[in-house]
Amino acid sequence: MLFRVLSAAAVGAVCLAGSAHAETTYPLNLTNCGVDLTFEKAPESAVTVGQAATEVLYSLGLGDKVSGTSVWFTDVLPQYKDVNAKVERLADDDPSFESVVGKRPELVAAQYEWHIGPQGIVATREQFADVGIKTYILPADCWQKDNSIGSDGTRSAMFEMEGIYAGVHELSRIFDVADRGDALIANLKARQKAAVEKANALDLDGATAVFWFSSAEMDADPYVAGRKGPPAFMMEQLGLGNVVESDEEWPTVSWESIARANPSIIVLARMERRRMPADDVEKKLEFLKTDPVVSQMDAVKNGRIVILDAHSMDPSIRNVDALETLVEALPAFDLK
Repeated sequence: MLFRVLSAAAVGAVCLAGSAHAETTYPLNLTNCGVDLTFEKAPESAVTVGQAATEVLYSLGLGDKVSGTSVWFTDVLPQYKDVNAKVERLADDDPSFESVVGKRPELVAAQYEWHIGPQGIVATREQFADVGIKTYILPADCWQKDNSIGSDGTRSAMFEMEGIYAGVHELSRIFDVADRGDALIANLKARQKAAVEKANALDLDGATAVFWFSSAEMDADPYVAGRKGPPAFMMEQLGLGNVVESDEEWPTVSWESIARANPSIIVLARMERRRMPADDVEKKLEFLKTDPVVSQMDAVKNGRIVILDAHSMDPSIRNVDALETLVEALPAFDLK
């Protein structure tokens, strides 16, 4: 599966150019996850399939353009609670094609290709095009990533925040709010830099971690972060090693294997979603303390557990929030 995407250098160059020319020049042409798009004008309305896409549009001040949302892991960011309350939630999880089309959006913005892609479970991009609706997938989900391999896709290179910044950049140009996009990217980059500088001062060389998202059953092999997704990027940025070696985004790994690796830190996902038993963070904590194998890990016995917003473990603007949360928690663990 081949994708044409902006390189990190290209994103920076285009952002600099956008700062000098705040208005979008239409028609706007771009290639998004292998699909060529042309916008003759800014869309008047949008539906989002994926919380990450929703919060990017809210962060760009485009809440009034959003007529429907879907696929939620956690509560919306607090600063957008009032905006979000005015927008219809089509589904907590996967929406139907009919419900999305029924809102008559000019654009559908999606977080994951598996929702709207070659085998989209909501619909394919061609199906939306057939009814006159353009689709846009956040580039981070196809940025050096093959979504045909593994249940959540497999990355060929380490996740990088440039994929997130590319989505902010392009959506701000599509909706003709380039100045807002540039400001958001600058803010995120500054916060990321500050968090990494704090982590560097901790000298965590040799410390390791595992990120547990959820499990199909409480005693089943958990879905944990692979070595190239956003959590792996966070670990790399903070000087932590990842005990998981799979390139899949969220592989299942046995607790016996994780216990043998004995990570210094365990990071748990907290979410409001309840599709699987281990979506509940309290059940995760209870399992860690009571399972005869898992409870013997050093991280469990010494309370080196961090709880992160689940949505911040997937590609999103919340990845910077996760970096900040982690770097604030690490000093208490005395991992030098």
